[in-house]
Amino acid sequence: MAQYMLIMRGTDESNAAMMANIDEMMATSRQFIDDLFKAGVFVAAEGLDDAAQGVVVDFSGEAPVVTDGPYGETKELFGGYFMLDVASKEEAVEWARRVPAAPGSKIEVRRVLGGDETPESDA
Repeated sequence: MAQYMLIMRGTDESNAAMMANIDEMMATSRQFIDDLFKAGVFVAAEGLDDAAQGVVVDFSGEAPVVTDGPYGETKELFGGYFMLDVASKEEAVEWARRVPAAPGSKIEVRRVLGGDETPESDA
């Protein structure tokens, strides 16, 4: 088994569509989480606050610079995540296909490295 994070990436338009149907979206999200529990693959899930409430710490200069709000050129923002413990990347992708998401949204699927793993290097 390996842990995968399903990262919800929305646009301004998809986030607005989701908020317009928030009761339906919450009901389908609860059903999706129930399905994850029944399958024994649920680890965690959380939503994120509005990106305008966050800050960005930029390390591109000599010293970190903190600015308010989302990164200026980002067209897609992270809205939340599901963490799953599944047998394969393919299983994680199958669950990602079932995430209740508004049209225009995307789900990024990333394996979570274990404590004793480091990313592979070409060096």
